[in-house]
Amino acid sequence: MGKYYVTIGLEMHCEVSETKSKVFSSAKNEYTETPNSNIRPLDMGFPGTLPVVNKEAVRMSLMMSEILNCRQPEYMYFERKNYYYPDMPKNYQITQNPPEDCVGMNGYIDIEREDGSTFRVGINNIHLEEDAASMDHLYDTSVIDYNRAGVPLLELVTEPCIHSAEDAVSFLEYIRAIYQYCGISEADSKKGQIRCDVNVSISDDENTLGTKVEMKNVNSFGGVFGAIQYEIKRQSELKDADRYDEVEQETRRWDEESGTTIRMRSKVDAEDYKYFVEPNIPKFKITKEWLEEIRKSIPELPYERKAKYMSEYGLSAYDAGILIKDINTANYFEKCISLGSDAKMAANWITGNILGYTYKHEIEIQDLYLTPERLNVIISSIQDGKISSKQAKELFFMVLEREDEPENIMKSEGMQQISDDGAIVSVVTEVLDENSEQIEQYKNGKTNMFDYFVGQVMKKTRGQANPVKVKETLTNELSKR
Repeated sequence: MGKYYVTIGLEMHCEVSETKSKVFSSAKNEYTETPNSNIRPLDMGFPGTLPVVNKEAVRMSLMMSEILNCRQPEYMYFERKNYYYPDMPKNYQITQNPPEDCVGMNGYIDIEREDGSTFRVGINNIHLEEDAASMDHLYDTSVIDYNRAGVPLLELVTEPCIHSAEDAVSFLEYIRAIYQYCGISEADSKKGQIRCDVNVSISDDENTLGTKVEMKNVNSFGGVFGAIQYEIKRQSELKDADRYDEVEQETRRWDEESGTTIRMRSKVDAEDYKYFVEPNIPKFKITKEWLEEIRKSIPELPYERKAKYMSEYGLSAYDAGILIKDINTANYFEKCISLGSDAKMAANWITGNILGYTYKHEIEIQDLYLTPERLNVIISSIQDGKISSKQAKELFFMVLEREDEPENIMKSEGMQQISDDGAIVSVVTEVLDENSEQIEQYKNGKTNMFDYFVGQVMKKTRGQANPVKVKETLTNELSKR
């Protein structure tokens, strides 16, 4: 397969889940599996209903605009995007119309890769709109749930400036983390709060753009990665075979089961939605004072936490990067620190055993029975020499399986580590007395026999002897023989 220049643009849709009500109606803005329970007449498009702008949704949108280094408008207003579809009962969507004045324009953000390098993503615009209802297409009918209709939705549109699937996913993961850290959205793809449209093209060099192909409504980052990789391969193979004219500007969808993109429809350059200014929402001024207030309220962002974890706690860039990806993981780690846990030990437990366990069992870290308080007991017990590292791992799984306190399990399982000098000397002496032949081999240069002696001591003590003290005692006792 030939080598071609890849250009990717992303359109990321994220529901603003942390406002109490929807963006233009007083209906509750919360996730529920009970259909059509969070609705008001406006959400259903009933005649005579009027929209009222949710100020908190606008504030959160402007905060995101600031973080993305965008230009904010002097005046805020909304437009009607006219189209007919069953999930849009009014037959229009209240939105903003880039490149007109929307909540943020012409911004950028720098993204860190795992290898420490960075790349810049240009932000064409970010705009605030209302989400549509959700539809389920059954065998012979379709059903509509209007709970999602009117939920505040932020659409972030990048410039076509990303050049690999890895960079695309890194960008999306960091933007999701920002939404979480700022309390704008849970950004939970399982609840349908994040969706992404992906545009991919290939060309012979970086000065030209190929034919753009769009993948619509990809709802997982793994799906984004797979769709980009597949589309690069598909387009490259056609170009290799001198059939690039078969690559047309079209909309495709990502099929998870087959790992392929599937054609949906052809796409023209621009769709005529007949935008016009929403007459029921007066234009309002965004004051400098309010913008300054919003800037000051921006919390510590993910990369700022990463830098802190590296400088204050001595963590590696890799471990710090894993911890900050999800705010609940970062908060779990910081709670451990506040309880007095050693930072590096806590980070190792979280990035290794805990995240591995939550991934395998498909549970969230904040729902884990092993709370930071319980993990701190395990870490403290290792540091105090009460249990060995091996025992700690056994204790970790026992706590999760039994849902019992670590102290109770340590007591019932007799996990107290033997650190008494006299007791360890006694066992070491016993082992050496039983292995005179092996001592001779050790004295003759077979140094790996030392590990054999350690293993015998640990076997006799059922793994409860302090391994550091065992090695010290063995060294002393062997020198006497």
